[in-house]
Amino acid sequence: MAFEGLTTRLQNVFGKLRGKGKLSEDDVNEAMREVRLALLEADVNFKVVKDFIAKVKEKAVGAEVEKSFTPGMVVVDIVHKELIELMGGTQSKLAKSNKPPTIVLMAGLQGAGKTTLTGKLAKLLQSQNHKPLLIAGDIYRPAAIKQLEVLGGQIGVPVFTLGDKISPVEIAKQGVQLAKEQGNDYVLIDTAGRLQIDEALMEEIKQIHAAVKPDEVLLVVDAMTGQEAVNVAKSFHEQLELTGVVLTKLDGDTRGGAALSVKAVTGCPIKFASTGEKIDQLEAFHPDRMASRILGMGDMLSLIEKAQTNIDAEKAKDLERKMRNAEFTFDDFLEQMEQVRKLGPLDQLLDMMPGMNKLKANPNFKIDEKQVSRTEAIVKSMTKAEKLKPDIINYSRRKRIAAGSGTSVADVNKLIRQFEDMKKMMKQFSGMMGPKGPKGGMKALKGLMGKGGKGMKFPF
Repeated sequence: MAFEGLTTRLQNVFGKLRGKGKLSEDDVNEAMREVRLALLEADVNFKVVKDFIAKVKEKAVGAEVEKSFTPGMVVVDIVHKELIELMGGTQSKLAKSNKPPTIVLMAGLQGAGKTTLTGKLAKLLQSQNHKPLLIAGDIYRPAAIKQLEVLGGQIGVPVFTLGDKISPVEIAKQGVQLAKEQGNDYVLIDTAGRLQIDEALMEEIKQIHAAVKPDEVLLVVDAMTGQEAVNVAKSFHEQLELTGVVLTKLDGDTRGGAALSVKAVTGCPIKFASTGEKIDQLEAFHPDRMASRILGMGDMLSLIEKAQTNIDAEKAKDLERKMRNAEFTFDDFLEQMEQVRKLGPLDQLLDMMPGMNKLKANPNFKIDEKQVSRTEAIVKSMTKAEKLKPDIINYSRRKRIAAGSGTSVADVNKLIRQFEDMKKMMKQFSGMMGPKGPKGGMKALKGLMGKGGKGMKFPF
């Protein structure tokens, strides 16, 4: 996941500060030197780093820090607030035209993942009860039109195309007109990937812009390209007047510099971030939540939102009742595992939990998604009676279950031993959907984590 290296470095720096009763100016200067190096290693723009450190240092050597009982915590708070400002301050929402449809023009370099992102944005809008129309305006890349049609078909969103012989400007104009006639409230125009130096294609997208007058011009940027992503955004902004940036591949092995630099360099807010390959893995970008993740504070609000969106509240309530009454079975366990998996990759979920990056840094701690599948296979190899009463599973039954699931008897033994712990974990997790809302979810996860993450136990 992005920022892992930066998070570890920053936590080491702030760990030293927290242990001090008083902070001298030299302490602050030493900490800022380390923060500066950490940001540069994360591929953050040099000028952005220089300005950021200057702002933090100015506040960190002030009277507020000197008078504080916890000066280290005050410095962390200053860094947190400045990170939020660096990434835009507040969430920048997608525009909504007073006179539908709202027209969104998608731009980007070749290979940035623009066509896929266009489909993801349509899926997100659809989940918010909008009626988007996709327009296939990339007539140059082989199979680009087909790719958009396939994506549209997967999510049930119509795709307008006139093939690859008509000019993209005309395709865009006719598509927008159709959207008005059909009552679509959003139009997403996919365009050809281009290079900054490709003057003909840059001129073409300007013509599309002039013809349809979009409410949004979103630049799709591959976060894996790091500092180069910021240069791309700056170049496009000079020619197109971007209204926002969307970062793709933020779940990959990227240092995260683009996310921290692009707003400061271009003035364009990051509106969305793609966190995986699946069509529903696109999230609104929240600067405050991302700053918390970077500093290892987790992102509980996003985790609770995911739970409320993806977990069936009635099923969670029923499972909670079963657990309270000690009626929780392996069948319920399978059901709940499926609910948790809907929230996304376990590795990403852990990044949202406060302090989990420290646990993940432990070389003995591993998240193996394949093991989750093996766990499911073990449970599915049990008979109905065994799922209801695990205490009847003797050695011969364990051998049969292991053979049926393609695992070992040791794996089966381990799962059965952990089943009681799993009951407790799932009860706390399902509590996120309880009547107390986010506060209840926070309390549940706090209990789940235990002190320093030591209480966390997994069935894999």
